[in-house]
Amino acid sequence: MERMRAVDAAVAILRREGISHLFGVPGAAINPFYDAVRRDGSLQHVLARHVEGAAHMADGYTRTTAGNIGVCVGTSGPAGTDMVTGLYAAAADSVPMLAITGQTPVARLHKEDFQAVDIAAIAAPVTKWAVTVREPGQVPGAFAQAFHLMRSGRPGPVLIDLPLDVQLAEIAFDVDTYAPLPVHRPAATRAQAEKVLDLLDAAERPIIVAGGGIVGADACAELVELAELLDVPVVPTLMGWGSIPDDHPLMAGMAGLQTAHRYGNATLLASDVVLGIGNRWANRHTGGLGVYRAGRTFVHVDIEPTQVGRVFAPDYGVVSDAGAFLREMLAAARGRAHPDRGAWVRECAGRKGAMQRRTHFDDMPIKPQRVYEECNRAFGPDTRYVTTIGLSQIAAAQFLHVQRPRHWINAGQAGPLGWTAPAALGVCAADPDAFVVAVSGDYDFQFMIEELAVGAQFNLPYLHLVLNNSYLGLIRQSQRAFDMDYCVQLGFDNINAPGLGKYGVDHVAVAEGLGCKALRVTDPRELPGAFATARKLMAVHRVPVVVEVICERVTNVAMGTEIDAVQEFEELATTRADAPTATIPLPA
Repeated sequence: MERMRAVDAAVAILRREGISHLFGVPGAAINPFYDAVRRDGSLQHVLARHVEGAAHMADGYTRTTAGNIGVCVGTSGPAGTDMVTGLYAAAADSVPMLAITGQTPVARLHKEDFQAVDIAAIAAPVTKWAVTVREPGQVPGAFAQAFHLMRSGRPGPVLIDLPLDVQLAEIAFDVDTYAPLPVHRPAATRAQAEKVLDLLDAAERPIIVAGGGIVGADACAELVELAELLDVPVVPTLMGWGSIPDDHPLMAGMAGLQTAHRYGNATLLASDVVLGIGNRWANRHTGGLGVYRAGRTFVHVDIEPTQVGRVFAPDYGVVSDAGAFLREMLAAARGRAHPDRGAWVRECAGRKGAMQRRTHFDDMPIKPQRVYEECNRAFGPDTRYVTTIGLSQIAAAQFLHVQRPRHWINAGQAGPLGWTAPAALGVCAADPDAFVVAVSGDYDFQFMIEELAVGAQFNLPYLHLVLNNSYLGLIRQSQRAFDMDYCVQLGFDNINAPGLGKYGVDHVAVAEGLGCKALRVTDPRELPGAFATARKLMAVHRVPVVVEVICERVTNVAMGTEIDAVQEFEELATTRADAPTATIPLPA
């Protein structure tokens, strides 16, 4: 039996499990692992500027392509604690991700050594499994179990903590006979599928709420096929956006309090049976359950047994992988007749063609709605949008168009500021040929702005669209309930950039100082040219390009506390000229 260091076995297992990329920051307690990576020579390593950034890069990498698992690596102590926000973001959205940390030697775990902390205990609430491996012989089993857990049931992250002496110890390991452990995913039965079909066929106005579990199961084609077979409109959640193309006749719009369409909310409120697949009934989707549930029958399908009934008890629940459920539904549905849904589908399409928000404004400073209108014009269906939180993200979901799965990449539940830039770099690493557009407000952009240097160093080009209002815009808007505008203004007179007025940070100068290219737009008519120039700069220099748009300081974006009481702050679209890039144009 071949003998090798435990870290060499760990790297060999990573390779056998299909890992090709690592995102991390080396340190003394993880240097043996890095030595093993160097000796192996097959893994690409992206050096982050902050370990939280490495975690978000790994997260973005996973979300880009079905089957990917991102890996972030860091040393002991603060490196592990820096990863916690990234682990939370991944766990909240059911994203498999492996975190590897170094640790003080086993014999010194309880002696308060330099940078020694019980990271397994800290990370436990935001992982499927967090373990400090104390025996060298358990390293191969720990890594095998990590991949098994990440892929089985509801996906999620795992942390493996490796003490220094455990990494260096020699063990017997045969890499040639190593095989990944079998993956377990529950699957719906034919009887369950028939029961769900009975409920749908008995309905007059059924809809499918398509959650992120469908995207995670790589089952979007099956969703569209089932919707077309049954002629049932689809209401994607924020995490399920792209599971059916925005321009598909059965795409009825997103519902919710913020990241939603007017027509999506209206269609959900008009429905009588709701089939939720791979969704969480998140509070910013449902609003108050009294309004959301009133007069409707609910079916909930989820891979995690404890999710069914967590928010409310459905009328019928199925524990199943979303892909397995959809395939079973298709098999059952092909063998029976279904009612004519033509009138219901036309009613939903009528709302989609009429209940639109205005995007065309010529104001200066620029209104953000116009920015998204120009994005729809300039960027095609292949564009991968990456964003996290704030008014910029909410408005993006209200106005952009997403036509393909995994082309809206969003930290939906956790929403950590700063996620966008490193996640976009992870997307670029996973799909080097993709056109990636990151969307940030100025505060999200500033949170982890140092990671732009990673894109410059490793030639990971993407377009970072920064809507700069020099405000914590979403918090300012929520403070309206308290009649205050307190501690949310980011503006100041920048002595080095007097031309910015009260907009404070010179993002163009900072981006250029980090090795990127940057443009500033102050007139909405300049947006198409700026986007075209940015794409040329990306192609020539192979670095991130920042397009900063100077927006009006105060914009209130449509939102509310109930899905039947969303407050609109702008005039609604009444003619085609008001919303020229809508998927179904208004009359001229």
